Amino acid sequence: MINTAFKPRSEAMTATPRFWPSAPTLHNFDVALNRTGFWTNLTNSLLVVSVTVVISIVLGMFAAAAMTRFRFSGRRTVMVAILVAQMLPGTALLVPTFLVFNEAGLLGTYTGLVLAYLALVLPFSIWVMRGFFLTVPVEVEEAARIDGASTWQVLWRILFPLVLPGVIASSVFAFIAAWNDYLIAYTFMKEQSQYTLPVWLASFTNPAQGTDYSAQMAGSVVFSLPVVAFFLLIQRKLVSGMSAGAVKG
Repeated sequence: MINTAFKPRSEAMTATPRFWPSAPTLHNFDVALNRTGFWTNLTNSLLVVSVTVVISIVLGMFAAAAMTRFRFSGRRTVMVAILVAQMLPGTALLVPTFLVFNEAGLLGTYTGLVLAYLALVLPFSIWVMRGFFLTVPVEVEEAARIDGASTWQVLWRILFPLVLPGVIASSVFAFIAAWNDYLIAYTFMKEQSQYTLPVWLASFTNPAQGTDYSAQMAGSVVFSLPVVAFFLLIQRKLVSGMSAGAVKG
């Protein structure tokens, strides 16, 4: 991808492929960054993905805490339903989701797109964080309550630091799933100005003129940078969160 991004278009389409570009150029990046809709679609992606990650983490943590720390009727049924929802492929749910969102007037709105992404990533987030909550000894929570901590204080100051690796893992999955999605964004959004970056990448394919692979690969490099930056930003917290689960005897 990176090699092709620096190749002239004519060299990228030669009959005899070359691994290294003979004349590296930044022209493809200029073409990609100045292509119609790039900055608008980039803003759409950042907005939708950020909201999806935050909401999925908050709801997933509350749901996982409820599933592991409270006893209520139907808890096992709810967990089985969450697991079944996680097993279903997203494409199988696309048509019924589209019909429901159409009836609710959510097509062509960022709210509808965020809700569709939440339906995709929330079951996984709940399941992963549930596993981390189960590893936290109940005695830690009981000790905090004896010291006078409220339910919110126990959740935020005691449980949250201990399940931080699960929160980070869930956020990574939610970010990548929402950032890479093409099908939902293309199906649910009505105008080009509402599309996200994966849909923008598909615009390099032109049936009449062919695909500009060099510019498309340059766009793909730019598209990958936020994912790399997000991982570099959280990797230290992921490692520190793992060690935060240690309990002194």
